Amino acid sequence: MAPVGGTAVQDHVALAEIELCGELIIAASAAEDRLSLESIDEVLRVSEEREA
Repeated sequence: MAPVGGTAVQDHVALAEIELCGELIIAASAAEDRLSLESIDEVLRVSEEREA
């Protein structure tokens, strides 16, 4: 439960991880079969990170 004073703390790393998990869940639910490692890397934008 958030404090009454409205002093919510945002953890940007945790928020980014939650967003990536959500994207993986969406991709997995849309797939007809298990996601391949390449598909997971694509969802997580791994190749973009390597290029940067």
